[in-house]
Amino acid sequence: MIINGPSLIDKSPIKDMVAQKVRLHGVSSGLGEAGYDIRIKQEVVFTKSVGGVRMIEVNDSEGEILSTTHGRFVKASAIEEFQLPTDLTGVVHDKSTWAREGLSVFNTVIEPGWNGFLTLELVYHGEGTLRIPAGAGIAQVIFSRMIEPAQYSGKYQHQDDRPVDAIHEH
Repeated sequence: MIINGPSLIDKSPIKDMVAQKVRLHGVSSGLGEAGYDIRIKQEVVFTKSVGGVRMIEVNDSEGEILSTTHGRFVKASAIEEFQLPTDLTGVVHDKSTWAREGLSVFNTVIEPGWNGFLTLELVYHGEGTLRIPAGAGIAQVIFSRMIEPAQYSGKYQHQDDRPVDAIHEH
């Protein structure tokens, strides 16, 4: 069963949840009809492909360059800090506004009992320049109730407030 509205706010799977939609940079964030729209912490700029080469620049909220890379894939992070109760799970979905621009946000499962800052994996399929401002709504999380409570205890528990690389266990 999907949990939404006041029931979702009461469960508080995200610290300091906003109980209504907020628009910034033309994209909504906060409590939606079926879930919660999260925001991106960094500004991400995919430049127009020139000669088959595309640059991606990731900037902090003050516009300082954090990284520059080539390609279509980049990691960023959500502003929101998650604190999932053991009876909820979340699934990250694209926001239609960005999907219509050619941006995909990988559909990650947020396990019950997981705490931390979400790393976002972004892929741009378009050809032009795309700028995603820091603080803009970037993805929607749909929360569902678990029949049996569960507790995540994996390698990404208490994830840092930054994009985190894959952790490979040996």
